[in-house]
Amino acid sequence: MNRLPGVSVTWIILGVLLAAILFAKQFWIGLGLLAVVTAIALVANRTARGAHLTGRLKLPILAILSAFLVGGIVLIFSDFEFYARLSVDPGGTIIASLGRVWDAYGALLKGAFGDPARISAAISSGEASKIGTALRPISETLLATTPLILTGLGVAVAFRSGVFNIGAEGQLKVGAICAVWVGIWLDLPFPLHTLAALVAGIAGGALWGFIPGILKARTGAHEVITTIMLNAIAQQVMLALLLTPILQPPGGSTPISMPVQDSAVLPTLLALPKIRVHWGLVIALIMAAWTSWLMFRTTRGFEFRAAGLNPRAAGYAGMRAGRTIVLAMVVSGGLAGLAGSVEVLGTTHYLSPTISPGYGWDAISLALLGGTRPGGVVVAALLFGALRAGGPNMQLDTGVPIDLLAFISALVIMFVAAPRLVRELYRVRVASKAPKTPLPAEGATL
Repeated sequence: MNRLPGVSVTWIILGVLLAAILFAKQFWIGLGLLAVVTAIALVANRTARGAHLTGRLKLPILAILSAFLVGGIVLIFSDFEFYARLSVDPGGTIIASLGRVWDAYGALLKGAFGDPARISAAISSGEASKIGTALRPISETLLATTPLILTGLGVAVAFRSGVFNIGAEGQLKVGAICAVWVGIWLDLPFPLHTLAALVAGIAGGALWGFIPGILKARTGAHEVITTIMLNAIAQQVMLALLLTPILQPPGGSTPISMPVQDSAVLPTLLALPKIRVHWGLVIALIMAAWTSWLMFRTTRGFEFRAAGLNPRAAGYAGMRAGRTIVLAMVVSGGLAGLAGSVEVLGTTHYLSPTISPGYGWDAISLALLGGTRPGGVVVAALLFGALRAGGPNMQLDTGVPIDLLAFISALVIMFVAAPRLVRELYRVRVASKAPKTPLPAEGATL
């Protein structure tokens, strides 16, 4: 029989104490906290012989938990009033600080998923305006999650194939350029116009992924360098086009494109006021299922994964490493380009230099946090989408700087990138090794 690790017992005790503090004010929230901490402690107690899915979830869950705990500690010690009151009333100060952390994270959750009581009351009222207002936080979270899923999938495909694609940001922007051009200048009925714009975005991103792929396969140029350079080129190309009649409205002087035609717009999922989540979310989930099928159910996907695990062995088995690299980068770029087209067709309806607040860079974190598996990427994207959507509400309600969320996101990646640290902290034994940085294929030829 496996013994429950001491660290897990510590977390259960801590959960009980925190829940007891909060029971008097927010009973159900405190009970939920206790359940979450207990569940995580039980997951940490399972050995590598347990369920395979549970084994894969151990380190990401513990990494996320550790990031939020460290973030809470930083929030406490960054409050100057904490030091002033600590010597006067140590117990009360600590409890008040824990309450501040809880209030901040509670506001984050409300900003990301809404207030359950408000949602229930709005649905009971039957008024569309109230329902839309109550569901808006969830809508904004899913809206931010959509491009994150697609860019994360693109980077995950590349990583699985042994290619370190850092160019999802540039591929997204090129895809957005192509999609908005088709959306403005092509005259087609809905939904053919929307489909054509989406395909154009995929083609643009795939082309931007093909360039570093062919350079690596033919010349051995490292994809990290070429994709970073192509990110900068894509940004400058977009700025140049936004200042020309190709995209800029007549008489305009700001780098903002004309809006796409109504026939190219992705419709919203719910016809409610203030709800912006659109059919791009459905497209992203479909692409996640397609990516999973491609990577784990097809011969081509097996070649991708074989090349990523051992390029030399794949070459000895008759697989053409150069072709695999190029195809992997094309698929990766196409998914990122689709993210750009979904963003301009569904969210903004026009192109601007701020079309991406860093989705392509976050995709690297999502691929690592999700274990380069499509399902993991979707869950990780939802987490990052919730942080993006809930941050402003946390700052507005509690005054906690939104920069704390960037700090927490960085901590999540740090803990994921240091799996041995997490295993030592929580005494977790795992069978599988942490994902390794992809190695360049030697002697790749087309």
